[in-house]
Amino acid sequence: MKKQPFIAFPSPAKLNLFLHIVGRMDNGYHQLETVFQFLDYHDTIELKVTENKAIKLLTPIPGVNNDDNLIVKAARLLQSAKHCQQGAEIKLEKLLPMGGGLGGGSSNAATVLLALNALWKTQLNTEQLAELGLKLGADVPVFIHGFSAFAQGIGEQLTPASPKTYWYLVSKPNCSISTQSVFMATNLTRDTPTIRYSDDDIENYHNDCQEWVIKNHPEVAKLLAWLVEYAPSQMTGTGACIFSRFSSKQDACYVQSLLPNGIESFVAEGLNQSPLHAAVAAVNDN
Repeated sequence: MKKQPFIAFPSPAKLNLFLHIVGRMDNGYHQLETVFQFLDYHDTIELKVTENKAIKLLTPIPGVNNDDNLIVKAARLLQSAKHCQQGAEIKLEKLLPMGGGLGGGSSNAATVLLALNALWKTQLNTEQLAELGLKLGADVPVFIHGFSAFAQGIGEQLTPASPKTYWYLVSKPNCSISTQSVFMATNLTRDTPTIRYSDDDIENYHNDCQEWVIKNHPEVAKLLAWLVEYAPSQMTGTGACIFSRFSSKQDACYVQSLLPNGIESFVAEGLNQSPLHAAVAAVNDN
């Protein structure tokens, strides 16, 4: 039998260009309005199909049990949904910081669902994959669909959007923030009025989580205060990463060179189409 190769797929970061919390449902979930945009900066997931059902993550993340990793959960979820008899060996090259608000775990799950759906030939369509992905996290569907979007509900109701693309300096202070800790906070703003979204008005919107985070995480507050002296800057998601907007890569890299010691950072361009989908299409074409 011919030995199967590993095939690499990008697992991109996302930004929440703003994040409004407009209500809370009886089940505790928050009703959001946000715009997702992708970045040309990503983890890389390599997959190899096996003829037994085992799902093996060959590159464990320190401190995360493999069975709890969204990568493994996504593979098993698809396998179970389609009664697939094949398995996979998986390698992860991790670049996206954890606890940063860049959607790394959700992106990893979406990459695995899309890629294994192609490799295993399980033939789920995008809507079906997004429905599966929602079981793993509210941000997974936007990575499955692969286009920038105005999102409502818990983040799963997506309307295609075309926000302006900038060069971004993404900076992370030396802390990680639990999404759960932010959304459980009693004094979090939860009554921002709903909007009629327009790509042209995006710079007038804000992140409702930012005020709570900077009050409770001085590292974020200090870095944000430093960055806004150089460029429009705000937190993405529930933090801790902050994105600063520039018209050129050169300008973004210059401010990156000035960052205080100990700040993790990268420069990337905004994308309104996920790079993952081209990689999956190449598999489907073979």
